[in-house]
Amino acid sequence: MWLLDAWAERHILDAQRNGQFDNLPGTGAPLILDDDSHVPEELRAGYRLLKNAGCLPPELEQRKEAIEMADLLKTIHQEHPDYQAISKRLALLEMKLRQAGMNTDFLHGEYTHQLLGKIEER
Repeated sequence: MWLLDAWAERHILDAQRNGQFDNLPGTGAPLILDDDSHVPEELRAGYRLLKNAGCLPPELEQRKEAIEMADLLKTIHQEHPDYQAISKRLALLEMKLRQAGMNTDFLHGEYTHQLLGKIEER
């Protein structure tokens, strides 16, 4: 495999010397790369495929759904017919997230209240 790598590297260096990479769109701009250093090297290709396909790990799907449920509960009245069902679903999702080891403070706005308190102190 290293022979193919050497061949590709030689062609890239030749193209650089000939100026074929000059004036390309985005020249000089920083690259925006996803940081996948926390993913083991042998799993990176699979994770990238899933990410590009729009798939999320189950915990993140549940987190996303929990945020949607919490936002929905803020917009409807407690006497709405669906309020209890949505509230129960949210409680179930919160329990699943906690079992998966995720912090669920984002659902209760506790961080927001603490942040607003700090801002008001200043």
